[in-house]
Amino acid sequence: MGIIRVEDVSHVRFRAPDLGEMRAFLEDFGLTIVESRAGRLCARGAGRAPVAHITELGEAGFAAVGLRAASLADLETLARAEGVAVDDFDAPGGGKLAVLTDPNGHRVEVVAGQAPAEPLPVPAPQPWNQGAEHDRLRAAKRIAAGPACVLRLGHVVLNVADFRASEAWYKARFGFITSDEIRLGPDFALGAFMRCDRGDTPTDHHTLFLAQSPKGAGFNHAAFEVADLDDLMRGHERLKGAGRHAEWGVGRHILGSQVFDYWRDPWGHTLEHWTDGDLFTAADGSNVASLEDLLGVQWGPPAPPTMA
Repeated sequence: MGIIRVEDVSHVRFRAPDLGEMRAFLEDFGLTIVESRAGRLCARGAGRAPVAHITELGEAGFAAVGLRAASLADLETLARAEGVAVDDFDAPGGGKLAVLTDPNGHRVEVVAGQAPAEPLPVPAPQPWNQGAEHDRLRAAKRIAAGPACVLRLGHVVLNVADFRASEAWYKARFGFITSDEIRLGPDFALGAFMRCDRGDTPTDHHTLFLAQSPKGAGFNHAAFEVADLDDLMRGHERLKGAGRHAEWGVGRHILGSQVFDYWRDPWGHTLEHWTDGDLFTAADGSNVASLEDLLGVQWGPPAPPTMA
């Protein structure tokens, strides 16, 4: 069950030596800057979450993953069980924060009580003409140029040194449910896609993926949901036109089913645009999948060596 059951991923935190360059990238990527001050940059999506991406001035690197607790009471329960303090969360939206360290040294920032942000404008979906159904008649379809409209942070992938130890740690504290476990053989699991336990409320196929990596523990990527397929492709063209580093895409995953498009920020951190992902409830159980399922696609280019 876990000490608590988190509702979602909250934010990712990075360090970078040039906040101006990070700002330019995030704006090309489709995030909205909500705070820019000496030493820190904060950005959000168009949804109600007040912050999704935080960059602090410093040597380039991944600094933390944030998870959102369902309530302040849950946050206090977790903090008592872990013997850590509950402090003010110094970020847009405020709220409270408890900081844990996972078995790999990753900083895990658990937040609650944030003030929701006012939603930002989202492009109205344009109808599609499909083989069996034509919803757009006597009208041309035109997709305006610009960055993608990022709605929210959807999931984070972390590389870990020992998958089973890391899996046990996250499940014991946050109540994650395995959606798909990646097995290389009957006695060895490489990792797992894990979703939040929200009971009968459908939730993303995965909020956290833990992957045992020969590279050792570290950040793998963070994935941001965009408005729809047209919006994802609009974003692809914006990033390509800006000379940004494309890593993988566009394609459709097997596990989670998302249409994906992966890019790297100026310091090599991978950020993903995705749309049309699977949603499951707690009753939908868990599955076992293969490495081929993990790296394979339903359509699109094969995974590059950097994603293995």
